[in-house]
Formats: sequence, C-alpha cells, structure tokens
Amino acid sequence: MVDHGSGRLVWAAPGRDTATLSAFFDALGEDRCALITHVSADGASWIANAVRGKCPNAILCADPFHIVKWATDALDTVRRQTWAEVRKQAKTNDAKRPRGRPRSDAPARPDTANATGIKRCRYALLRNPDTLSCKQVVQLDWVVRTHPDLARAYYLKEGLRVIFKLPLDEAIEALDKWISWARRSRIDAFVKLQRSIVAHRDAILASIEHGLSNGRIESMNTKIRLITRIAFGFASPDALIALAMLSLGGHRPALPGRK
Repeated sequence: MVDHGSGRLVWAAPGRDTATLSAFFDALGEDRCALITHVSADGASWIANAVRGKCPNAILCADPFHIVKWATDALDTVRRQTWAEVRKQAKTNDAKRPRGRPRSDAPARPDTANATGIKRCRYALLRNPDTLSCKQVVQLDWVVRTHPDLARAYYLKEGLRVIFKLPLDEAIEALDKWISWARRSRIDAFVKLQRSIVAHRDAILASIEHGLSNGRIESMNTKIRLITRIAFGFASPDALIALAMLSLGGHRPALPGRK
C-alpha cells in the first residue's frame, strides 16, 4: 500500500488475495477507512472486492498502464494466431510441392517469408507509434497491407491507449465507441477484452477524471526489487518487508548511540 500524497510505503504483507488486503483495512479501522477517497489499482477483482467492502467512500480508479496492457496482450494473441495460421498454410503448401533438394541460392518461399515477417513485427505492433524506428514503420506498413485482421487489432489497441489522453467528456464518448467497435470486430481476443472493459468502465473513467494511476506503486516495486538484489535475497518475506518499511516508509526510529 502506497500513499498517493506522500509517495511513501504505508503497509506490506505476504499474500495476494482479498483476505490479505482486508487485513490492512481492518488495521485502519472503520473511521479511517471512511476517510479514504480514492484507490488506484489494476483490474484484479480481489482488490476491488476488498476496497468496496471496507472503504465505502473510496472511488476505485483503474490503472491506465494495466488496461492498455490488456489490449497489447490481446494484440499479441492475434499476432500469434496469425503466425500459426500462416505456418499451417506453409506446411500444407510444402506437402503439395514435388520432393527434391532446394538450391542453396533459392529465395525464401513467399509463405515462409510471410510467417517470418509476422514473427519479426512483434515490437512494431506493441510499441507506441511515436517511438517506432524506420524499420518498424516499414514492418507496420507491411502488416496493414497484407494482414487486415492483425492491422485492425493494432488499431484497436491504439484506440484504447489514446482514450486515456482525452478530457473526460471526450473519453466517455470515445470509450463507448471503442467498446462497440471491439464488440463488432469479430476478433475473438478483442471481443473478450471489451467485456472486461465494460466491467471496469466506471473505474477507467474515474482514473481519467482524477488523473490517478499506479505510477507510484510501480516505482515503489522497483525500489523494493533493488533492496532484494542488494541483500542477495531474503530468508523470509518479513525481513524484506521490515527493510522496505525502514527504507521507504518515512520512519525515523531512534538508533542506539545516535541523536
């Protein structure tokens, strides 16, 4: 648990479920839980259940990074499915060709080159358009010309990412249009994704309205991983939590022999 205001580590415990998170709210007590106004988190249901059950006044904000990651995962699923289909077609074509030893200088067959192109375009599809290299721009243009379903999956991913940059009133309309687009796309990965987006619609719009994300939490996770690396591992999570709280929690305990 990280305080959005101070950026300090507030609490940590072993576990990753509703019971673990509820233990934090139980330690706070009902009065202090009622003072919590906003909570940012990923889309995990166990977090949402604990927040709704313990913090009646808190607005749950979905972390934009995790929401966009759902879209990039769906896009990569489409890419891998496209690659598998092309590979399957290549094997079918191979079976139909007459047997014989190919020349060493023979060019790559179109179906093999097609599969290789899909495999190599992964980063061009997943990166943001403004960070693409010249080579990746060419790869993306090739995808648009040769694989329309994969290109539509790419545009769906980008469309969802852009929504988080819009003002709230525009984002509401854009998100509803995106949900309709994904629902009618006939791309299974994105039809499934739009159901999750619909389920988290209020939390997504709340994150846009209030400008909250898990940026502080991700930064804190990086620092905790660095503590773990410096210590070359810990025998128990309690030791790691104690050192993390000492280093990142803002505590200044009185040490023996020091003023």
